[in-house]
Amino acid sequence: MQIRDRIKELRRVKASQLRPHPQNWRTHPKTQQDALRGVLAEVGYADALLARELPDGTLELIDGHLRAETTPEMDVPVLIVDLDDAEAAKLLALHDPLAGLAETDRDVLGELLSGMETENESIQKMLDDMLAEPELQLDDPPIAGPPPEVDVPEAYQVVIDCGDETQQQTVYERMTAEGHRCRLLTL
Repeated sequence: MQIRDRIKELRRVKASQLRPHPQNWRTHPKTQQDALRGVLAEVGYADALLARELPDGTLELIDGHLRAETTPEMDVPVLIVDLDDAEAAKLLALHDPLAGLAETDRDVLGELLSGMETENESIQKMLDDMLAEPELQLDDPPIAGPPPEVDVPEAYQVVIDCGDETQQQTVYERMTAEGHRCRLLTL
C-alpha cells in the first residue's frame, strides 16, 4: 500500500480567519467546551488544527472547530492539507470516529491518571468519568451454571423523552450544568 503525505505546510493563522466546514456534523456540549478551556489554560495548544486551502485562498477547517471557536483572537497552529471536496468530506466524517475506535487499557490509564493533578473542575470531572467507565469483557469465556448474584445498589433515575436531538442536547446541557450526572440515550 502506498500512502500519500497530504500535509502541505504548518501555518500559524488567526483562528477567526478559519472558515468552518459547512458540513461539520460535530456539536460540542458545554462540558466539552469547559474541559477544552481548562486544558488550554493548563497546557496550551499542543495539537494543530486541520484545514484545506480553497481556490479563493481562505482556509476551511476539517478538524479543530471548537478550538478555533474557543480562541478566535489567537494565532493557532494549522496543518494545511491538499484535499479536494470529496476527500475533505471523507476526512471530516471519519477523523473523530476513527479515534473513537481506540480501546482502553484500564491499568495503563489508571497509572497515567493516578498522579495527575488539576484545579479545573471540568477536567477533574472528565478524568473521574474516564476512570468510572465500565470495562467491557467481550472476550471472557461463558460461565457454566447460574450467574453469580450481584448486589445492585439503589439508583434513582429520570428518563426524559425529547422531540429531537436539539432538544435532547439542550436538556442534557441544562442538567449537567446543574451538577447532575447524565448520559445521552437515543433509541
